[in-house]
Amino acid sequence: MGSVVRYRRAPHHPQEPIPVAELYALRVDRAATGDLLAWCWERGTAALVLPEDAPARTVRPLLERLAPAALVEVGEDGHPSVRRLADPAPVADEVALVVTSSGSTGVPKGVELTHAAVRASVTASLERLGARAGERWGLALPTHHVAGISVHLRAAALGTRAVVAIDTPAVAHLDVEHVALVPTQLDRLLDLGAPVERFATILLGGAPAPAALLARAAAVGARVVRSYGMTETVGGCVYDGVPLRDVEVALSGPRGLIELRGPVLLHGYRDRDAQGRLRSVRPLDEHGWLRTSDRGRVVDGRLEVTGRADEVLVSGGENVPLAAVRERLLTHPRVADAAVVPVADARWGEVPAAVVVPADPGTPPTLTDLRAHVRRDAPAAYAPGRLVVVGSLPRDGMGKVSRERLDLLVRPARDG
Repeated sequence: MGSVVRYRRAPHHPQEPIPVAELYALRVDRAATGDLLAWCWERGTAALVLPEDAPARTVRPLLERLAPAALVEVGEDGHPSVRRLADPAPVADEVALVVTSSGSTGVPKGVELTHAAVRASVTASLERLGARAGERWGLALPTHHVAGISVHLRAAALGTRAVVAIDTPAVAHLDVEHVALVPTQLDRLLDLGAPVERFATILLGGAPAPAALLARAAAVGARVVRSYGMTETVGGCVYDGVPLRDVEVALSGPRGLIELRGPVLLHGYRDRDAQGRLRSVRPLDEHGWLRTSDRGRVVDGRLEVTGRADEVLVSGGENVPLAAVRERLLTHPRVADAAVVPVADARWGEVPAAVVVPADPGTPPTLTDLRAHVRRDAPAAYAPGRLVVVGSLPRDGMGKVSRERLDLLVRPARDG
């Protein structure tokens, strides 16, 4: 791993006080993130990467909630500048990173990741991809997310540096072997006719990839590796449905909830209790399993993620998976992108509301069109009962749709 990830101390014995370290918050651009992480770890501190160029109203609540000891920025001389902060709280000595989860609903959580988990993730990822020393990674993702951080760490493990793309179109011109993207970025590159087939790996994660997108990429010869995981697993821990080395997957209960176990799992959630005291909460069960909110199934020995357990509405007594409705909407020729949320209905209890980006803004699909299209191969309850047409879906830097902002879009339909 080189100097980027350090494993510093002897194992802790239960009878001894738990060793602790300071947490430094890094406010730095994507290109410099890798260097600042190495700088922190050489000093024995954990790192929290803040959103790049985020306004004070975004940064301040994160600093108050997660209580780092210092704010680190790169000075005009190119060296780190450290400003101590009030009321810091330590982290466990083995913690390398505190990463905020995407928080599509509610307040983002601080996910504590250990040096050992980071090392296990990077090593297993490169092993599965067949990446070799000297090969380079393209960075097109924000580095306050674990996916962006992991690009820096994979590059360092190969003895190289991440090559930054200033925007999605710039990915087409990167002289690299590997690149990590989210589905919306790959879709944009294909629209531009970018030569994506020249990359040895396109590691695709962050959000579900529509089947039509994967087919388009395959048609031009792109080598896409679908990644499933989350911040709590140092990003992707299942590639193309197959767990990475030492990662275990199980399905639990009648809904098929995905459970994960292995060396890549988080140390805990850094959060405050009802009295405002900062603590680390470990969400694993007594056997070391992390239960997710994702539903899955195993097909031909590979894990397929079928949606989230909390994204199922009940319409007239019938369970309606929102992901299944979305997949059907995306096959309509007049739909470029779509999201689905539940809305109250006086007759059925709940119905799906379709938020749709039209392929041609001049001729958007009608609700009647979409209802008929969905009902061709799905139960009647899957047919949307509301339609909201938008220019684009509210996505974050990782391509995930913000359910909070989506709710604002459909609120008029709910109020109506």
